[in-house]
Amino acid sequence: MNTADRIVYRPIGIIHSPYVRRIDAPHQGTVVEGTETGAPALATLELADWLDEQSVQDLVGFERVWLIFSFHLSEGWKSMVKPPRGGPKRGVLATRSPHRPNAIGLSAVDLVGIQGRTLHLRGVDLLDGTPVLDIKPYVPYADAFPDAKAGWIDELDAQQGKRSAPGPRKPR
Repeated sequence: MNTADRIVYRPIGIIHSPYVRRIDAPHQGTVVEGTETGAPALATLELADWLDEQSVQDLVGFERVWLIFSFHLSEGWKSMVKPPRGGPKRGVLATRSPHRPNAIGLSAVDLVGIQGRTLHLRGVDLLDGTPVLDIKPYVPYADAFPDAKAGWIDELDAQQGKRSAPGPRKPR
């Protein structure tokens, strides 16, 4: 086996959020209609013991951070998936489905505060116990492209309204 075929990551921390089951969490952290509170969720990220406080000290002053995480409850993937907003099946890499070839997620969240090795966050869509692989500061001039085209999502926005998304699924 080629070493490029095998990559191993060690989580830098674990998320503690109010979302225990996938059906409880919003599809996007900023779209909270239909959640229990109707407000962006508060959560904490507890850094792993092997990381010290110095690793996050210069995050003070950043309003948002990117969380790179593992969809640890994902069970396999398919090339085509049905988006929650409706429409035809789409290629998985053109969606934000948690069921991906590599179960890696990316979420931009509010950084509310830092206490030692604990980050206080708002606007998460991650489940309680989610392993976080990395944190990167959100830098508006490099990370925001408000006029960028969004393919088939632009078509849905025109039909359903911008930022429309289903709330959490109801238990069966």
